[in-house]
Amino acid sequence: MDAPIPLEEVLKATTVARQAVVGLPASRGLLDHRFPLTPEGAGMLVSRGFRVKMERGAAEHIHYSDEAYTRCGVEIVERADTLAADIIVYLPALDLADARMIKRGSLLLTFLHAEEKDAEVLRTLLRRHVIALALEELTDDAGRKPFADILKEIDGRAAIAIASSLLADAIHGKGILLGGVAGVVPCEVMVIGADMAAISAAQTAMGLGAIVKIFDSNVYRLREALRLLGPGVTGSSLHPRVFENALRSADIVVATDAAGQGGIVDAQLTGLMKRGVICFDLTSHPGLAFPSLQIIDLDLASPSDNTSGPTRLCYVNAGNAVPRTIAMALSNTFVTMLDDILVCDGVANALKLNSGLRSAAFAFLGKCVNRRVARLLDIRMVDINLILQFS
Repeated sequence: MDAPIPLEEVLKATTVARQAVVGLPASRGLLDHRFPLTPEGAGMLVSRGFRVKMERGAAEHIHYSDEAYTRCGVEIVERADTLAADIIVYLPALDLADARMIKRGSLLLTFLHAEEKDAEVLRTLLRRHVIALALEELTDDAGRKPFADILKEIDGRAAIAIASSLLADAIHGKGILLGGVAGVVPCEVMVIGADMAAISAAQTAMGLGAIVKIFDSNVYRLREALRLLGPGVTGSSLHPRVFENALRSADIVVATDAAGQGGIVDAQLTGLMKRGVICFDLTSHPGLAFPSLQIIDLDLASPSDNTSGPTRLCYVNAGNAVPRTIAMALSNTFVTMLDDILVCDGVANALKLNSGLRSAAFAFLGKCVNRRVARLLDIRMVDINLILQFS
């Protein structure tokens, strides 16, 4: 009789996938109260397999309680726990103490203004081999910048909404409506530049019934803006005489990044403007567009803090006055981006496969991969494509 033949037993092979942890620290100090995710946005990440840890009270500036996030599956923890996450989402500039607490090799999603960053913070991120992405530089498949465009659109709309409220203030403003009524001429809004922020400001002003004039030195950009805005807006290049006449009659002046050097309203041009004119500087260097005007930062103060009555003022950080809108607008974009990273099975693979993510990197595992940061630190920049090709 033949001996029994042993047979292999098929066993089910299982692997335990480690959940990536997303950390949401609270904004510190008085500057920049923007927060990246609403409870619903955080809940979408949880449903996709992420663990989300938020610092206690981090969303108070957008008027959401910790309980609202807890109900969506978010863990409420101390600051150190959020900075020890695999992925840290923090929109303001990091301070040195926070940079030293970030886990080695983690992913930092933030905004980068290299000229304003503390050089020692950047060196710390490099020493800790952090992968850092500048959200405003991230591009999609069509070459657009979704994070930057969202913030520009909010800036433009917020500027006109706030300016309309300021004009209607009978005590500190002029006590007039932006759009006027039958028999009353509407206010004039002058927009300098023709980028996303400028178009959003012009659309909002037109919707409220104002007379809108838009200026730009780039004829092709101006033509595209006029095509989008329709026949209700007047467009012009930055011709000195036309520009000066528009400044004389404007009730609201909005300057954007697209204005460039030609759109700077210096002290001489400021003297041409009405008393009580409301100016908004939406450029990436707040205050540069109206260098001779007193600046009111809307991330620090309420527009009604001006108690001097109608005068010429320059308001900056318009979008930061509506941080909850920013959180709602950014949530969908963050969920999409983190989905892409999850599908690619890691940040390094995502950077290899996604050129839009690569374009946003400024630090990668100890190497500086951004020209502006390298210039600030006086070190050599390394091409991230070469690093990924040989890694």
